[in-house]
Amino acid sequence: MEIFKNTNFDFLGKKWPFIIVSLILTAAGIGSLIMKGGPRYGIDFKGGTVTTVRFQNNVTEDQIRAALSAKIPGDIVVQRDTTNNEVLISTELRDERELAAARQLILDNLAASFGGVSAGKLDLSNIGTARIADELRGPLAASHNEQQVQDLAKAITAFRDSNKGGLLGNIDALAGVNGVSPQVIAVLKDKAFVAPYQVRGFDLVGPKVGAELRSQALNATLLALLGMLIYIAFRFEFVYGLAAVIAVFHDTIITIGLFSLFDKEISLTVIAALLTLVGFSMNDTIVVFDRIRENLPGMRKEKFEYVVNASINQTLSRTILTSGLTFITAASLWLFGGAVLNGFSFALVVGIIVGTYSSIFIASPILIWWRDWMESRRPGPPTASASPSVAAKVKSVK
Repeated sequence: MEIFKNTNFDFLGKKWPFIIVSLILTAAGIGSLIMKGGPRYGIDFKGGTVTTVRFQNNVTEDQIRAALSAKIPGDIVVQRDTTNNEVLISTELRDERELAAARQLILDNLAASFGGVSAGKLDLSNIGTARIADELRGPLAASHNEQQVQDLAKAITAFRDSNKGGLLGNIDALAGVNGVSPQVIAVLKDKAFVAPYQVRGFDLVGPKVGAELRSQALNATLLALLGMLIYIAFRFEFVYGLAAVIAVFHDTIITIGLFSLFDKEISLTVIAALLTLVGFSMNDTIVVFDRIRENLPGMRKEKFEYVVNASINQTLSRTILTSGLTFITAASLWLFGGAVLNGFSFALVVGIIVGTYSSIFIASPILIWWRDWMESRRPGPPTASASPSVAAKVKSVK
């Protein structure tokens, strides 16, 4: 499928505006990184806690942040998914000893601010099967054996987590569960209460682990670039690989710089997006380079710049289709994917735009500059003056 046929746009004649924009973005991004002391790393890299909470009522990010910031040190990042009222709460805890008490600290603050705490009672929204069985065992000892108590506790938690998404609303909602009689409802009302939220997950990332992840992410990116350089050097020539790697490095620097300028976090999902963009941009560049190699034998009399420009025009439809469809998908994730996918989708949107034009306006001009420089180093054609040996022969004839 071709959108454009027989195009003859002078892409390389318009390269300077794009190169200038790239230089400005690169300088601004690097300047921002220097002023801020590096990227703003997420909890994955700094170390801390990530708590997933589903609320029954609409609770704003500011309310959650205000409830936790008074008692929990460091940055608190709240990301809210409006589709299911689920919230990711990321807290930065700088000391290993803080991590041990982090879960209870967060739970206590959530309970005090949103839980409707009932003195002496257990939170039925946030306890497991074993705790429910413990509460039911004594009051139901006369009518239920141990196995029946265990089955009843499992049925209650299964109904809560599966049918109600973890949120019961009230204890009377359990009346339809198999085995839950009015007697059981009465015991639960006496022993427990229902909080308007449920903690769906709790993850800890220690500072040492975060530092290791940061180092591994950097190594993965550099090794990916090195591997691609080696591959293209064998597939084409070393200069082709060097131009492609410089273009991809350019894409990565600009994307990270924009994250710094917009004060966005670098998380593991963002690293995954950056590695995806490395492959995407490299593939786009290889397509153009491959067409240049195919055209060179048939265009030996043409200038190299003409060959490159013709090759870009010939691959234009493919570039627009591939980059355009990918951009639409990434933009949809960015606009409608919620806070959890915001960093990932932002990296994709920026990377696709930058990666597409870098294949044309960055990698290709580097290739032309190198070819021109190599041509200038070659010895020129012989001059009209005769060599000493020829002059001697002419003199002897006379």
